[in-house]
Amino acid sequence: MNRQIAFTLASLLALSAAAGPADSLHVVSLNPVVVTGTGTYHKADNSPVAVRVISAKELRDAQVTNLQDALSRLTSNITTHTNGMGTFVNFNGVSDDYILILENGKRVSGDDRWERLSMGGVKRIEIFSGAASALYGSDALAGVINVITDDTADRVDASSRTQMRSKGRFEQDINVDATVGRFSSQTSYTHRQADNWQVNHYQAFSEGGREVLKLTGRPMSTAFRSENLSQQMEWQFDSRWSAYVKGNLYDNITLRPRTASYFTQKKTTDSSTGETTYSYTSRQAYAYDLHHRSYSYGGGARWAPNARTHVYLDVQSDNFRSDYDYWQTADAEAYDETRKRTHYTNETLRGIFRLSSRNKLSAGTEFVQESLTSQSDHIDGEHTRTYNVFAQDEVRIVRGLEGVVGLRYTYNDNFGSRLTPNAGLFYHTGLFRVRASYAAGYRTPTLSQLYATDQAKTAARYTLYNPSLEPEKNHFWNANVEYGNHWMHLSLSGFINKIRDMINYRTMTQAEVDGDARLTGLFNEGWTTIRQRDNIDKATLQGFSTNVKFLLPQGFSIGGGYTFTDSEAETRTLNKTTQRYETTHTDVDKSVKHVGNVLASWDHSWNRHHLNVTMNGHLQGRRFSSTYGYADGYSQWDLSVKHSVSLRQFILEPGVGIENLFNMRDTAPWNSNYSTINPGRSFLVSLTLRFHDASGNTSK
Repeated sequence: MNRQIAFTLASLLALSAAAGPADSLHVVSLNPVVVTGTGTYHKADNSPVAVRVISAKELRDAQVTNLQDALSRLTSNITTHTNGMGTFVNFNGVSDDYILILENGKRVSGDDRWERLSMGGVKRIEIFSGAASALYGSDALAGVINVITDDTADRVDASSRTQMRSKGRFEQDINVDATVGRFSSQTSYTHRQADNWQVNHYQAFSEGGREVLKLTGRPMSTAFRSENLSQQMEWQFDSRWSAYVKGNLYDNITLRPRTASYFTQKKTTDSSTGETTYSYTSRQAYAYDLHHRSYSYGGGARWAPNARTHVYLDVQSDNFRSDYDYWQTADAEAYDETRKRTHYTNETLRGIFRLSSRNKLSAGTEFVQESLTSQSDHIDGEHTRTYNVFAQDEVRIVRGLEGVVGLRYTYNDNFGSRLTPNAGLFYHTGLFRVRASYAAGYRTPTLSQLYATDQAKTAARYTLYNPSLEPEKNHFWNANVEYGNHWMHLSLSGFINKIRDMINYRTMTQAEVDGDARLTGLFNEGWTTIRQRDNIDKATLQGFSTNVKFLLPQGFSIGGGYTFTDSEAETRTLNKTTQRYETTHTDVDKSVKHVGNVLASWDHSWNRHHLNVTMNGHLQGRRFSSTYGYADGYSQWDLSVKHSVSLRQFILEPGVGIENLFNMRDTAPWNSNYSTINPGRSFLVSLTLRFHDASGNTSK
């Protein structure tokens, strides 16, 4: 056995050696409260729509430090994919462009929306699979992810979590919650950083059918440093009135290697002999870092005149900025260039009205305004406004049978009016739950898609904006069967998702280039491929997922899931030889047919001591890329151990673990379609300190 593994396993055992006899069994609820599927509170078993929940305990035991890892490790229908442009999430076969992210029911916007959500104070994560535009508006074509943060009733609840892994990966979360009378405050701070790393230090070139490798300094994963600070304050004036204000500051900068170089290939054919030769030129890999900053603020109020009526007002503003931070060189001084600035405002007024013992109505209005400014694209304040009216009714039809029906009317000043309905039935008897639903969804084009250009100099590719884009639409059908009791939970879900008018890149014909003076000028400048965003794709995705969890005697629990997704994308591609468009059928970009996860855990308590051992496995098949083809499948297994010691108001939680236990790595050359960018087996250590001052209340 590898010495490092042996040492780590010995450390894991040592953590439990200080314990004495057991005196209690591990208990976990399989029926938490959820809100995401309908916008109203239900026990998960009694929710009219199926909602998957990741608990705070599962997050702590798996020792995850960001939202992407939490979703990919602890569910089977979500995968992640990282390349030079960042980390992308795939949900039931489609990209994160079609996923709506909420924090406590409020939309999270901006390019770095995944990174701005700290895991330190998360109470649970709710995952709704299906279109939800009727309730939540644009973007919710594939599903909704709602991160619910803690709402402590303790006088003071503070925690600090530190975790270190190889490749300079360091995470620090600090959370302080305080309640004094009718006033409460929640503060969180997160620092994350990592070094550059590369598994294979070569890039591959083709020389007449043979592969040639050249050294590259470009990393597989780019170093970064980020800071995230959030603050929320709430006042409970009386039993009827409450109000809150909140704010967030976020800063993230890449730390690319400044001395890194790479090679470009030049192919030369002798006209007289026909002999082909290849030459290579070393070039500087990077000239700048990407710097993302954002600040957001908002507030709202709740009015509950009686138990049957709750009215909510929420206002939020998000301001995001992305800069190119150019370095100082021998030829130029350092300077910043604004890549883009976005401003997002959302104002929502909604009410929940219990009209009778059989009927609950949710209704409201929503106003959204977005704007885009880009120095590099010469865009100055392009904007769009959206006005919404929505209603959703939950009805108990007969004993054991409930229905949900909803409708949203949307008017956008760029795209006109749209109606998006949803409907569902929920039948429950004994320990069985059966659900069926339909929903229509839509997604308006982003301002970047409408007005921004992209330039890929190494590929000599120029992408044009298109202000004539239409919204993407879909129809989503879902069915779910569940069985559960106090020690087990089984579920099986099937879905069909038909998306139309998908936005993709259309390469322009030579006739189009020749007929437009501007395009001809671009071609003469050396851009060999000129393309434009257009509504040229459609996709059909269908599949099923199954999940199971067992709470066993002696503190053991085991569970897992499997998701199968069959997808077909239909797109128009230009045959450059014939200059005709051809319809091609492929898998949907970045989709994976087979994904599974396994989670096994053991908990044991001795008086004030508690031990948890968790094994987590993520398994997935080949992932398709419309650019690179298929990436190989892979599996990753992680082992972690956490020991908790209660010292009156303090809890000390040291942890150790092994990430990527079997050292699974993708050693393909740089710029490949990596199955995973994990650097290999690494060892993690963590330390969490918690403080509770409950003042007579029961500590969480």
